[in-house]
Amino acid sequence: MELINDEFYMKLAIQLAEGASGQTGINPAVGCVLVKEGRIVGMGAHLKRGTPHAEIHALQMAGTEAEGATAYVTLEPCSHHGKTPPCSDRLIKERVKRVVVGCTDPNPLVAGNGIERLRQHGIEVSVGLLQEQAASLNEAFNKYIVSKKPFVTLKTASTLDGKIASRTGDSKWITNPESRAFVHTLRHRNQAIMVGVGTVLSDDPLLTTRLDVPALNPIRVIVDSKLRVPLKAQVVTDRSAETIILTTADMDAEKRRALEAAGITILVCGEGSRVDLPKAMELLGEREIASILLEGGGQLNGAMLEQQLIDKMLLFFAPKIIGGGSDASSNFQFAGFELMKEAIELERVSVKQFQKDVCIVGYPTYGSEVSIPDVYGHH
Repeated sequence: MELINDEFYMKLAIQLAEGASGQTGINPAVGCVLVKEGRIVGMGAHLKRGTPHAEIHALQMAGTEAEGATAYVTLEPCSHHGKTPPCSDRLIKERVKRVVVGCTDPNPLVAGNGIERLRQHGIEVSVGLLQEQAASLNEAFNKYIVSKKPFVTLKTASTLDGKIASRTGDSKWITNPESRAFVHTLRHRNQAIMVGVGTVLSDDPLLTTRLDVPALNPIRVIVDSKLRVPLKAQVVTDRSAETIILTTADMDAEKRRALEAAGITILVCGEGSRVDLPKAMELLGEREIASILLEGGGQLNGAMLEQQLIDKMLLFFAPKIIGGGSDASSNFQFAGFELMKEAIELERVSVKQFQKDVCIVGYPTYGSEVSIPDVYGHH
């Protein structure tokens, strides 16, 4: 049985936040637990952008018992007026005695101000309990709030020899049902899913979230420089999720009109023959898309990696070997480096297992030019 202490209650707050992961848009997922005289008197999570934050839900549940209580909150209470009033003011008003914070808020509008305001009103504040776990809840928010660009998580599924399809193009199925179900959970937790037009042409996927329970569908983002997506493709005809196509000024204007008439959003990303991917990330960020699940083929994966646009990787490997040489598609197809020491390395690596499949999770390092904010203080 776990020892009941500050860590015990913070873990509960983290679980509450995790439960709402994927449904808060560009807002962070936050959990809060209020404890008084050894009893939990209030709990809450931020459930949807524009609605009350975790602290407010917990305070409303606690009622008059909030006075003199300790609040365990995964992220620093906000101190500014956004779509809702400041949580730090409400904690002060309800006479909470102590606040334990998982991590500070990277939002420049908060960034320590909430903690300072609580202390100025005589509330005892502790910061940094289970900081790494609390920060990892909001990897996308932590990047987006500073850079206004989406956090990109790459997911690939391949054989042990790195093939994402056989030499005939067959790819169903590389991984097992348990791995594939987890990928649908990833779709639920990301605002957008991104693929290349090649995937649409070969598989005609729906790109929706299919779980045993109702789930959120991500916005579909298709990289298609020449607008080759067929008007009869499921990503065009299916209305259960929005579809955005990233293209270039080079595209077919008549096809653009037809796609827009079908309800598709077209974003022009650059003048050249290929989609300007950094520009695409800017435009998607402007549309308040903070997280993208990249499920591309080898060429799109390789291009995104070359442009240093991938923030996190989940590499699924099935215990299979299919061969096929250059005729069989690989995880990453790009020119590559001349020397092994130039290879892109993953850090903060962990390994998950789904029956016989193995998933390697890590964060690519791009040398000194990396611009991803590191909320863990590593490097």
